[in-house]
Amino acid sequence: LFYTVVTGPSGILEMVLVAPINMYVWFTLLAGLAFLPAIVKTLFPYLFHDCVYILRAICFGLRIEIYKRKTPFYSMVDGFGDAVRKNPHKTLIHFEGKTYSYLDVDRESNKVANALRKVAGLKEGDTVAVFLGNEPAFAWTWLGLAKLGCVAALLNFNIRSKSLLHCFSCCGAKVLIACEELCGAVEEILPALKEKSVSVYIINNDSSTEDIKGIRQAITQASDDPLPRSLRANVNVRSTALYIYTSGTTGLPKAAMVTQERLWAASFFQGLCGVTSEDVFYINLPLYHSAGFLIGFTGCIERGNSFVLRRKFSASQFWDDCRKYNITVILSFVIIYATITIIIQRNNDRDHKVRLAIGNGVREEVWNEFLSRFGNIYVMELYGATEGNVVFLNYTSKVGAVGRDNILQKHIFPHALIKFDIEKEEPLRNAAGFCVPVTPGEPGLLVARITTKYPFVGYAGNKQLTEKKRLRDVFEKGDLYFNSGDLLRIDHENFVYFHDRVGDTFRWKGENVATTEVSGILSMVDCIEEANVYGVTVKGHEGRIGMAAITLKEGRVFDCVNTCSVVTDYLPVYARPRFIRIQVRFTGTFKMKKVKLVEEGFNPAIIQDPLYFLDLTVKKYIPFTQENYNSVISGEIKL
Repeated sequence: LFYTVVTGPSGILEMVLVAPINMYVWFTLLAGLAFLPAIVKTLFPYLFHDCVYILRAICFGLRIEIYKRKTPFYSMVDGFGDAVRKNPHKTLIHFEGKTYSYLDVDRESNKVANALRKVAGLKEGDTVAVFLGNEPAFAWTWLGLAKLGCVAALLNFNIRSKSLLHCFSCCGAKVLIACEELCGAVEEILPALKEKSVSVYIINNDSSTEDIKGIRQAITQASDDPLPRSLRANVNVRSTALYIYTSGTTGLPKAAMVTQERLWAASFFQGLCGVTSEDVFYINLPLYHSAGFLIGFTGCIERGNSFVLRRKFSASQFWDDCRKYNITVILSFVIIYATITIIIQRNNDRDHKVRLAIGNGVREEVWNEFLSRFGNIYVMELYGATEGNVVFLNYTSKVGAVGRDNILQKHIFPHALIKFDIEKEEPLRNAAGFCVPVTPGEPGLLVARITTKYPFVGYAGNKQLTEKKRLRDVFEKGDLYFNSGDLLRIDHENFVYFHDRVGDTFRWKGENVATTEVSGILSMVDCIEEANVYGVTVKGHEGRIGMAAITLKEGRVFDCVNTCSVVTDYLPVYARPRFIRIQVRFTGTFKMKKVKLVEEGFNPAIIQDPLYFLDLTVKKYIPFTQENYNSVISGEIKL
């Protein structure tokens, strides 16, 4: 029976029978409410994840809007200053047994800024090329430059000669800051730098080379007093904060412009993934890399947490580091670096505090094996380009996906997948001249609408390459889209999957390799007439390894030793073609279609042309046999 309390005519409270309710009906209602969460989860399994992500994204979006409206503009340097004031003695960097607090890094950056201001005459708006390895000096050098209002160009410390000079030249820098270990690489291009009146400084010690100046003493003697805000008074949300180099889809590396707004947006990725100030982040990727610098370093500044920095990734030391420093968050790029295949299986594989991995590029089978071996680590894959205006995040930990295309995502980053002609390497257009959207589940070229709010800033010093990434008249006359150069697919649940890369780039060892750059280096070899460079898949490995189909000059034979010497002298390890195929049959365009070459791979049982393999132990290319092929596939030959 169901009663209610009412006020009677005399003002006295009375119990009144409203209506008799069947007990079974009442029980059914209560049971329905109890099972409601389970029903919602069954019908909408990712609703909770979507809501959490959307709420976080809105909060971070509002923060950017607040920073943009502040006068003066609230930059990452200002955010770092507040983090120092909040936790001055909290460790920011763990490095090779030493710790550096927020205050330590702040003071060192002040010293660097004051020294460079005095010795190099740096001022707001100047561009400075930073050629440093993964070391704490990288952090305070960038902060010091940012405090002066300077733009830092983060050079890849693996590049040499022509590529290094190109990267330096396209950013328009007049000052180069390098570390002692990279002095040899700088000396190779020193004559060209002198012609451009470039000042070169070694940050670690004094230099024995006449035209390279040591600045260590000046930094040591410089004041660590804070620098006045007026030195960067003109920095605003649209100002360029730094240049990060990307191979993109064609040509030599390009200097992607990262604005102050994009710097903030990238730093929020840790927060979007649920990282807090109590977490310890592991940075073993190069700091010149978007993931290492933007997600890792600036993300830690934004969160106010600590990070462990390594000079380079070490599979054998990875989990030992995690245990030693109580690391809780890693970049999932470490899975690419063969965390499973290289590290010897141990009894303490699950003895760690890692709870979260952030990054991209992990195959589904590797992801599953990683989790089964190392424990229930929440993996958040993401997709994005340094210069792009669209990004995806798989905040649900759905194995294999690089993102989720929710309602907010579609509104914030207007995008589409369009049909792409692999043979012609261009978008497919209909009779009206417009691009054709793919059907659900079908791979397509990702394009993102370019707007004032979500622009494509482009590359420094090359308007032509910037224009190549702009796609016009996509769905209607006059519209403008960013061409990602990547094929993605979106399934029926709105999960996004990476399919392939188009154009003249492939990815190996976590790095983009520009085929035209490698072809240019191979053309320096006397015996080679033409080189067609591409990437091929190898069982058990992420990405594609470099291979080249070459034609020889008339009457010449393949020079195994000289070719090895050239590629090792001028190309970083990840960009060197490990397989070479001597073409003896040509197409009408004087070389085989790249699509066909990629399909045939490096299997001697399929390819009748002579094949060679780069053997660094004997410093030459050696004939590649079926036995060699079997050893590569089995993992006996390490790549």
